[in-house]
Amino acid sequence: MKWLLGTLVAAGVALGVVAYEVQIDNLGRYTTPAHAWAIVIGAWLFLLAGVVAWASRPTNRFGPLMIVAGFALLLRQLRYSHESVLFTVFFVIGELSYWVVAQAVFSYPSGRITDRAEKTLIRVGYVVTLLFTVAILLVYDGSRTLRFFDPTARDSLIVVAGNGGAAVLLQKLFVVVVWGVLAAVAIVLLVRKLVAATPRARRMLAPLLVAAVAVALRAVFESVFTFIPRPSTILYNYLFWWQIAAFMALPIALLVGFLRARLARASVGDLVLELEGTPPDGIRDALARALDDPSLEVLYWFPERNGFVDEAGRDRALPTDGSRAITRLEHEGKQLAVLVHDPSLLEEPKLVNAAGAAARLALENARLQAETRAQLEEVRQSRARIVKATDLERRRIERDIHDGAQQRLVSLGLELRLAQRRLGQTPDPELDRLLTAAVDELKVAVEELRELARGVHPAILTEDGLAAALESLISRQALPIELEADEGRLPAQVEATAYFVACEALANTMKHAGASSAKVRARRRNGLLVIEVEDDGVGGAQAVNGSGLRGLADRVEALGGTLRVESPPGRGTRVVSEIPCES
Repeated sequence: MKWLLGTLVAAGVALGVVAYEVQIDNLGRYTTPAHAWAIVIGAWLFLLAGVVAWASRPTNRFGPLMIVAGFALLLRQLRYSHESVLFTVFFVIGELSYWVVAQAVFSYPSGRITDRAEKTLIRVGYVVTLLFTVAILLVYDGSRTLRFFDPTARDSLIVVAGNGGAAVLLQKLFVVVVWGVLAAVAIVLLVRKLVAATPRARRMLAPLLVAAVAVALRAVFESVFTFIPRPSTILYNYLFWWQIAAFMALPIALLVGFLRARLARASVGDLVLELEGTPPDGIRDALARALDDPSLEVLYWFPERNGFVDEAGRDRALPTDGSRAITRLEHEGKQLAVLVHDPSLLEEPKLVNAAGAAARLALENARLQAETRAQLEEVRQSRARIVKATDLERRRIERDIHDGAQQRLVSLGLELRLAQRRLGQTPDPELDRLLTAAVDELKVAVEELRELARGVHPAILTEDGLAAALESLISRQALPIELEADEGRLPAQVEATAYFVACEALANTMKHAGASSAKVRARRRNGLLVIEVEDDGVGGAQAVNGSGLRGLADRVEALGGTLRVESPPGRGTRVVSEIPCES
């Protein structure tokens, strides 16, 4: 490989010297030694960029394509030779060199053009250019000087019907169609390519595409000169250096791109050191910096779910729409994680693999933590489902009590009253006393059932909401209690949990606090329902295992909330719960 590349470089240098000599033999108003060297150096830069690209990525077509472009630009200069064979051959194929350059630009960095419109442009450019140059030489008899062949006419070896005027006219049409229309289309496609690129790819393509647009604009301006007299030597010299500077910028931009990729791979060693002190949640940021891809995502393989999770343990599906690329990472033969990244990184597999290898150990630790988070998330969701199922069962029991046993007892009481009235016509004091006692016991049983139904799941909570349920709860207490509650409905689970927090806290106040007053507040704040129950009792309450407050804490945490008890001895008790809710 090195021998081949060395041979190509030597051949390019020799051909450049020949191309310079040919141009020097054609010195005229618009051609100077500086111009000739600039053209040769521009072609050499293409050759150099191609050699570097091919040596860096032997399997990539872009390097060979740039080498071909460099040789094509040098061979094009042979069209200025006074030798008929060289003039004829390289007049026909010399202009194709620009389309080799265009093909390289549109195929950067993969070496392949995938866009249909871009492929069509390149194919049309090759065909139209070849047809025009052949047609020109078929009628060119040397009687008139073609554009840019100042001051001497040449001989075409394939002339069929000599007509110098027709040859000049065809060349003008060639400049308009190829250097005007097709170059303008190229500009549009290049701008579209830049706009449609991903942010990372846009940063890579921007210098290359800007230089290519400058070259294309120069071609458009050249086509304008077909209809107006040539500008002054100073102005034309300025336009020439604009064109050649743009041509030199193309391979230079490419070399910068390759240099950036090499420097990025070299920085992977710094990544290893950085990851040593990086927490798991910072691994993604470190990899994103190393790969120059802020959009990078790290997804960890979770065997128990047969799928991937993110850093927070949430289930994630791999993208399938082609807008993102995926690199899989393994550890000891087992799937570890995937990097979801910008597709432009597929052109730098060594960089991605090196970064993945450097981060593999840290990723293994992060995967374990992601698994733990996923399991905790699963437990949380399971607890939330249990709470939801419990609330549904509470409602069912409350309905059954209200619509079943309670109604039957009420009906039985009515029937006893009816029997008592009928027996009143034949007084029996003992029987009347027994019936009266039975009716009173039924009333007590009905009231107890109603209280039980309220404790299971009060109907007012379902029908009128938390504020009304808290007001009803407070009205049944023997202690003066101040209530502050926001109106409006909340999710059923949130309302039920907040209500039972208030119930349990007030029950503890009544039983243990020895308080003279209490306060209940239920406020919405920053997406949270904050419910507070405060009394002026003896304090010293604790949410220990087995207590009602401990069970409530579990219920609150199942909804992603928190519950805390502030109860210093002798200074009262304050129970505060914060529950996420919809605004």
